[in-house]
Parts: sequence; C-alpha cells; structure tokens
Amino acid sequence: MSEEAAPQQVAVVWSPEARADLRAVDRDTALRLLKSLDRFLKTGAGNVKQLEGFNPPLFRIRIGAWRLIYRKQVDNAIEVVRVRNRKEAYR
Repeated sequence: MSEEAAPQQVAVVWSPEARADLRAVDRDTALRLLKSLDRFLKTGAGNVKQLEGFNPPLFRIRIGAWRLIYRKQVDNAIEVVRVRNRKEAYR
C-alpha cells in the first residue's frame, strides 16, 4: 500500500487593503470567498489566472462575481492583495 503525502500547509498573509475589502462585503459573500480560498489552498481547485503586466506576478482566483488577487511569497505562502468585485477588479 502506498501512503498519500499530506498536503503542504500554505500560509495566507492579508494586506491591509484586502482585509478592508473583505470587511466591506456582506457576511455570506465573505464566508463564500474564504471557503473558496480554503478549498483552493487544500486542493488547487479553482479558476486561477496569472494577470499580465505585473512584476512580481499577480494571480486572481475567480469566485462568481468576485476576484481574490494574490501574489506568491517565498516559504510556501501567498499574500492576498485585494478582494474586489469584477466591475472594479481590473481598474
């Protein structure tokens, strides 16, 4: 029998702007965003795309009409930079 490797823990760092963005949305939406982020971190499942024109690169996770914009950090961590509605995410 083979043993499955335990998934690596990924640390999440929230920028002050992302914290404020998350607090500004209603509770149900915020919980849905957090659950989707947790699922992405555990399984890699999600609609993820690298955004063009950023150095260091930025990525977005699409969750319905919402976008979590993040960058990869060293030591197996990500920094959530913004949480925006799609109407405002790319301005």
